Amino acid sequence: MADVFKWPDNKKVAVSISFDDARKTQPTTAIPVLNAHDMKGTFYVLPLGVGEAQSAWAEAVAAGHEIGNHTVSHPCTANFNFSSSNALEDYTLERMEGELLRANDQIEALLGVRPKTFAYPCGQNFVGRGTELKSYIPLVAKHFIAGRGYPNELHNRPEVCDLARAHGLAFDAMPFPEMKKWIELAKQDNGWTILAGHEVAEDFGHQTVQVDVLIQLLEYLKVPENEVWVDTVENIAQYVADFQAGQKDNL
Repeated sequence: MADVFKWPDNKKVAVSISFDDARKTQPTTAIPVLNAHDMKGTFYVLPLGVGEAQSAWAEAVAAGHEIGNHTVSHPCTANFNFSSSNALEDYTLERMEGELLRANDQIEALLGVRPKTFAYPCGQNFVGRGTELKSYIPLVAKHFIAGRGYPNELHNRPEVCDLARAHGLAFDAMPFPEMKKWIELAKQDNGWTILAGHEVAEDFGHQTVQVDVLIQLLEYLKVPENEVWVDTVENIAQYVADFQAGQKDNL
């Protein structure tokens, strides 16, 4: 008989807050806001960005934030001009695996932690093209507890979700009422919402979560009556993975 999934401490929904690319506003703005609310985030970093502010990122690690893998060079489709010389269409699975492992090695050398979860650059999970196109999701499943997608349309259902392609909701430029709507929707399904952003700043901008909106979100999440478990992608993914493994053992 299958077990009924339950979140710890009778929580009704889980939320992870994640940011990509090691943008400069993350250690200067996002992390202090999270620290002030005693909440931990997940930061999918590029080693180059970490190296430019290594001491600040080391402080983030010491404060308990998760550092995840976002590759070394952020390869995306050739349809993006910025990625035309580093296009996924030109990659092989072997080259992508090397990219993932080099990022892990470089992050560990910089910060002393080896990433346990991954975020797909541009949310894209393929290499090659046409009849030679292949998914690199199995590589992520091989090396990480979870791989976060972007931008997806729904939360994750812990009983059935594939952690190697966990859904991530883009929350750049999203007003707080919409964030709350997505979390309340996940609560109806006993689900897990992973929010995925980039910059954090006072003013509205491209790929930016506004500070006042982030604060509204954190204030909402910390209210006990809202029954939300807030934690890193790694910690929640491990909890889900343990449950899923137990379900397999019961078959």
